[in-house]
Amino acid sequence: MFKSILALPRAVWLIGLISLVNDSASEMLYPLMPLYLASVLMAGPKALGIIEGIAEATSSIFKLVSGVIVDRTKKAKPWIVLGYSLAGIGRPLIAIANSWLWVLAIRFTDRMGKGLRSSPRDALLAESVNKNQRGITFGLHRSMDNAGAVIGPLLAALFLSLGVPLRDIFLWAVVPAIVTIVLALCIKEPHKEAVPQASKFGWSLEGMPNQFKRYLVVAGIFALANSSDMFLLLRAREAGVPQADIPLLWAAISLITTLFGTPLSALSDQFGRKRFILIAWIAFAFFYIAMGLPGISMFQIFALFGIYGLFKAATEGVEKALVADMAPKGLAGTAFGWFNLVTGLMLFPASFIFGWIYEAITPLYAFLFSGGCALVAFMLMAFWVDGKMHFKPNLIKS
Repeated sequence: MFKSILALPRAVWLIGLISLVNDSASEMLYPLMPLYLASVLMAGPKALGIIEGIAEATSSIFKLVSGVIVDRTKKAKPWIVLGYSLAGIGRPLIAIANSWLWVLAIRFTDRMGKGLRSSPRDALLAESVNKNQRGITFGLHRSMDNAGAVIGPLLAALFLSLGVPLRDIFLWAVVPAIVTIVLALCIKEPHKEAVPQASKFGWSLEGMPNQFKRYLVVAGIFALANSSDMFLLLRAREAGVPQADIPLLWAAISLITTLFGTPLSALSDQFGRKRFILIAWIAFAFFYIAMGLPGISMFQIFALFGIYGLFKAATEGVEKALVADMAPKGLAGTAFGWFNLVTGLMLFPASFIFGWIYEAITPLYAFLFSGGCALVAFMLMAFWVDGKMHFKPNLIKS
């Protein structure tokens, strides 16, 4: 497997490095957001749910826009550079925000940048390798992305241990932002075969396989279960995890995802995507239901977060490889755009509903809601989505 990883094209490694640096900044700030909102801006779970829901919905809409445009223009690099630039500019501005509404506006800009870069980046990755390398390619990208998510929280923990104010930590995010933009400018797009522009090209799902359309429905239902991870950190803090250890807990999840993301995604190239997704979704349902139980101990929190890390490792790269498998030739950007749109838009009601139940009723019912949605998605994925939607790429000639 190591030879296969090293043999991947330069573009795959460069995009992975960009994600690593960018996520170092993003994840340095991410676990601090609930603390910043609560201790500095005096905002509660409802505000957190609104901020994260709107931010992720914004990202999803722009993922479709950029995906369709990149299929039309056949140019991914400009959107990747623009996307990382907007995110890099937005994050440090949180340090000067004086209300949660300003944080919402800044997160909106940050997520718009993510939306503009994500589908073009994923399409570029899919087009840079053969079909039987997609699992390992997206797995490597997610592993490097999560490596940044290890470095970021460790930096946050270091800053907190040194007594650096939360506002100042947000200002430090400007350094990796500059590095990310410079690296993005170095991207060289792979040569693309000329694909005639078909009349079906557009914003609709026309021309997409029925299996892909069904998968979109199921993925949307599962996304309703997947509310903002900030609620998990909030739950851990309420369960007794010290504030200074919250970034370390988040870093541990990312470390697990980094270590297991590439090998698990590579296995999906041989044994199929669907079984990995099904196993991971069951683990997700168990994790959420267990997290909501009253009297949960710190040891149990740490063990459950380990399961959550394995869930992310088994799905993040595999889900994207599955989308690439099903996308018609020349429409990879649009396919990724629709997948990101559907799953991202559902994050708004997911975070809003979860936050409302968490604050107005009880955390137990909020976590049961997410676990229940995950179980519904599991059943539909197993018995409704056509089994032909997934194949073993190693049996298909490139």
